[in-house]
Amino acid sequence: MNLNTKDILETINMVENENLDIRTITMGISLLDCCDSDIERSCRKVYEKITTKAKDLVMVGEQLEKEFGIPIINKRISVTPIAMLAAASGGDPVLYAHTLERAANTVGVNFIGGYSALVHKGFAPGDMELIRSIPRALAETQHVCSSVNIGSTKAGINMDAVKVMGEIVREAAQCTADRECIGAAKLVVFCNAPEDNPFMAGAFHGPGEPDCVINVGVSGPGVVRAALTKCPHGTLTEVADLIKKTAFKITRMGQLVGSEASKRLGVEFGIVDLSLAPTPEIGDSVAYILEEMGLEKCGTHGTTAALALLNDAVKKGGVMASSLVGGLSGAFIPVTEDAGMIAAARCGALSLEKLEAMTAVCSVGLDMVVIPGDTPASTISAIIADEAAIGMVNSKTTAVRAIPAVGLKDGEELDFGGLLGYGPVMKVHRESSNKFIERGGRIPAPLQSLKN
Repeated sequence: MNLNTKDILETINMVENENLDIRTITMGISLLDCCDSDIERSCRKVYEKITTKAKDLVMVGEQLEKEFGIPIINKRISVTPIAMLAAASGGDPVLYAHTLERAANTVGVNFIGGYSALVHKGFAPGDMELIRSIPRALAETQHVCSSVNIGSTKAGINMDAVKVMGEIVREAAQCTADRECIGAAKLVVFCNAPEDNPFMAGAFHGPGEPDCVINVGVSGPGVVRAALTKCPHGTLTEVADLIKKTAFKITRMGQLVGSEASKRLGVEFGIVDLSLAPTPEIGDSVAYILEEMGLEKCGTHGTTAALALLNDAVKKGGVMASSLVGGLSGAFIPVTEDAGMIAAARCGALSLEKLEAMTAVCSVGLDMVVIPGDTPASTISAIIADEAAIGMVNSKTTAVRAIPAVGLKDGEELDFGGLLGYGPVMKVHRESSNKFIERGGRIPAPLQSLKN
């Protein structure tokens, strides 16, 4: 890759003044060869494989930071959905969670994802045991993240799984009520979950992936916003073009880091996920990008259209920069992790209903949404079902990471600190969805699933 002086100076400015960073390099590791009828033997194999494959991951990440002058915020691992191993071994699945935690501590990564189950078409052996164990697993570990895929465009929505996951989200919050309900913040419920997602808490290493792979998650909302400040009176066509060009530059940087990391670690290079992943830092916000386009406050009328433009332009720019774009690429809208979203939710401009509309055109779904601690499990299930329906019908990934804030009500705030940020408790409808959720069964796949 040829870089001239102007490109170098521009990248330095992006890093120093506009919060540009590599959000994560994530090593995906297949654990299918660690299956064993004896769970303790299986756990030993899991620990040995992770600590062997990922032993240099953090070191290489730190080397690349120094050499390229680009912050790499997180070094992470994703593994085969643990429910697949639990099906072979039987026993208490939490033993796997403890093994993943021990491996994460040994190699020094920030998070390890894959305490997961894929149940979009029904429950296989091991699935329900793992799902029921999620609250305990997340409460007893610090670095382990969990996800469950409950629907897809091809299969429809498994409403029996949706019902269970409403209960599990609530229980995960209650089990960690003394730690700001952090358990629920490490749990994602998906429709159309991607197998190569490098971002937590939803990362897992899909069964169709190679034995070991490096996936890179790039971020840069501050860079995109800074670019738009130089186009205050341009048309939306010009805005889209500017975002595409900016996304191209950011993705090239991710391609460079990912290629070099995979070479040094001796594993395959998977994908660059160009997701505008915000932080609570002022300026590093997707909401501020939308406001730079001309909205007085994120959440007002026009927000969904502005977000659709942003998401599309980011993907187009990324695809032109790399033939290996994947994951969730687009724009994330996690409320507690985005300073502009936090401000919009605080003043009432951004409601849960408006967020739901925005998820129809963005990369993922209702992310890091804090809801009242007394929200019934059936209401949480209904929120999950609504998001899954958007993903299923639109053939896109949607997800819910909702945190029932135990002991808190509308308007109060939950503060995680660090990258997970803080945010107001958002109002949830009090009218019951219980009878709908109790019906169970499956919502059939939409007509567009019949594409063969």
